[in-house]
Amino acid sequence: MELIFYKYQGTGNDFIIMDNRGGDITLATKQVKDLCDRKFGIGADGLMLLQTIDGYDFEMKYYNADGRESSMCGNGGRCLTQFAFDNGIQKEKYVFLAVDGPHEAFFSDGWVHLKMKDVEKVENVEGDYVLNTGSPHFVKQVMNVMSMDVYAKGHEIRYSDDFKAEGINVNFVEIKDEDEIIVRTYERGVENETLSCGTGVTASALIFAHNDLGFNRVEVSTPGGKLAVEFDKKGEGIFENIWLCGPATFVFKGLVNVN
Repeated sequence: MELIFYKYQGTGNDFIIMDNRGGDITLATKQVKDLCDRKFGIGADGLMLLQTIDGYDFEMKYYNADGRESSMCGNGGRCLTQFAFDNGIQKEKYVFLAVDGPHEAFFSDGWVHLKMKDVEKVENVEGDYVLNTGSPHFVKQVMNVMSMDVYAKGHEIRYSDDFKAEGINVNFVEIKDEDEIIVRTYERGVENETLSCGTGVTASALIFAHNDLGFNRVEVSTPGGKLAVEFDKKGEGIFENIWLCGPATFVFKGLVNVN
């Protein structure tokens, strides 16, 4: 079958997007994996379908590059919101449904602002941290993050005895100051470093935020560009009103034959 696809990226985290509001697109795991292959397919960190669902502006169906349906993707949610706007769903504020529940989104100053799920628990694991921001994340503070081997160290943690069964995303964070961090992420499902990970950036910002309760904003640099995370810190390990903010950009459109 021949399908129309669109390519979008959010700080280098790139996605294949298809408009499935008609409900006629069904993709098998191998088909998604082949489309995301950077040598033999279109190439992407993931694939998303924009779908219609009662009570919401749209539904986000997300697949990792390995072809499997996955947990929430923050940069994907921002890119799908931009795609929805570009394809006729134009509103001041969006409410859409993803695998981890409802999300809100809006545009401001050229960026897409996406509301993430609240975080109610942060686990301290021998000085590192584990939390869920829509996807599970391991967060580790390091020095000189831009010079480290993220693939090797991330792969080691992701496939350690504690995490190999379900998998986990692994974030390495260098603190520049109390309101700015640098983040590099090894993503499960992609099984490599990505240029940016929205839920990982969110997790990292929450962990290394200023200790004051109340409103916080953390500026984040990734290999793919800059983002920001805004939130209210309500207590130890408790965060609400979390917003992932950053650019989402259309790259190109094409036709592809899917076997």
